[in-house]
Parts: sequence; C-alpha cells; structure tokens
Amino acid sequence: MSESASGVREMTVASAFAGMRSVTPVVFKAGCPDCRGRFELAAGALRLAIGATSRTTFYSFTCPECGASVRKPAGERIVELLTGGGVRTLRLHSTL
Repeated sequence: MSESASGVREMTVASAFAGMRSVTPVVFKAGCPDCRGRFELAAGALRLAIGATSRTTFYSFTCPECGASVRKPAGERIVELLTGGGVRTLRLHSTL
C-alpha cells in the first residue's frame, strides 16, 4: 500500500487480492423428476425466476442425464442459496 499526498492509504489491486486463495466453484445438488437422476450442477446451469408470490418463484435447469426441462418451486431459503451461489436471476414483474 502507498500513501497519497492527503495522507490516505491507497490500495493496489495486487495488495487487495494478496490474501485471497483460489475459490472452489459452488455446485448444487439436484434431481430430475422424469428420469430420477441425481447430480450436481454448477451455478451456470441453473436459472432462478423471482415472481411476486411463492407460486411464481422457481428455479429451472435441463437434466444432464435425460435432457428434460425441469422447473421447481423456490422458497426463501432456496432463493437465498441460489443467489448467494451466483445463479443468474430474473425478476418477474406484474403487468397490473
């Protein structure tokens, strides 16, 4: 770190990330209702849609074993886990 003329310490990108270690990618366990397959999916394989109600909030993915499109409801805890794990999120807006 260096100090500017105003006495404020400036941080370089290198010093900001110096203490970081490699991050393990987040994976989510999932199951397919069609083929009953059980597997792990990376955040990029999932999509989360957040609607106005619990009935319109869900996550979806394509089964890597049978290719079926899977859509499952997502409660508050699931939404928290998926967003925290980097899953792409779409917020659905009401047309009313």
